Amino acid sequence: MDKTLKPIRKTGEIFYILGTILCSLGVCMSAKSGFGVSMVVAPSFVISNFLQPKLPFFTFGNTEYVVQGLFIIALIIIVGKFKIKYPLSFVTAVIYGLLLDMWRLVFGAEVYTETYMRVISMILGAVVTAFAIALYLRTYLPQQGYDLFVYEIATEKKLRMNVVKWVYDASSLVLAIALMLILFGRFDLEMIGVGTLILTVINTPLIAGFGKLIDKFCDPAPMFPRFAEKVFSYKAENADE
Repeated sequence: MDKTLKPIRKTGEIFYILGTILCSLGVCMSAKSGFGVSMVVAPSFVISNFLQPKLPFFTFGNTEYVVQGLFIIALIIIVGKFKIKYPLSFVTAVIYGLLLDMWRLVFGAEVYTETYMRVISMILGAVVTAFAIALYLRTYLPQQGYDLFVYEIATEKKLRMNVVKWVYDASSLVLAIALMLILFGRFDLEMIGVGTLILTVINTPLIAGFGKLIDKFCDPAPMFPRFAEKVFSYKAENADE
């Protein structure tokens, strides 16, 4: 790195805010492409599409944080520990869910009709979401249930983050397909399409690539280190890949 360039310091909280805003925006854009959403949110998307005709008031965002709540419960059982950031992660999931519904109100929930807009929306959705997750993985504040699940399993079981992410993504895809076949009895390419399959392969490398870029220019240390250490047991090495 150029010695004249100094990393932007104490960005932990900024990463959290940007990660939450951008992740919800990226998911909204992917959904509007009609090529399928990312495999991570695909189970929620399938469930939401099934419930919407029956419970119009129960939005995609609502489904997201309910499903994430279930993942957080599963995480507690798997690691056999309870940390304050686990329930706080659900708070993040609720905020994300509300933002997701906001973006869908702003841009509309309908799939774009023009092919070029669908392609652009899918690409931008993938890039924005991957960047958001890379930010999440570098903040001490409780990220969403999906990302927390990956981070905590890798950390507690002393496994490589990228390997855990690969397995998690593939498992989410299998679960989404199973849910779609059970609930709808058919395969719908707008829920799980070519975009979902491509993202299953490239999502982890994208996140890792953005992570390396972020690490070159930013220091994810918290603005309030004493608070981070006392409440969240923050340590400098938490910015893992």
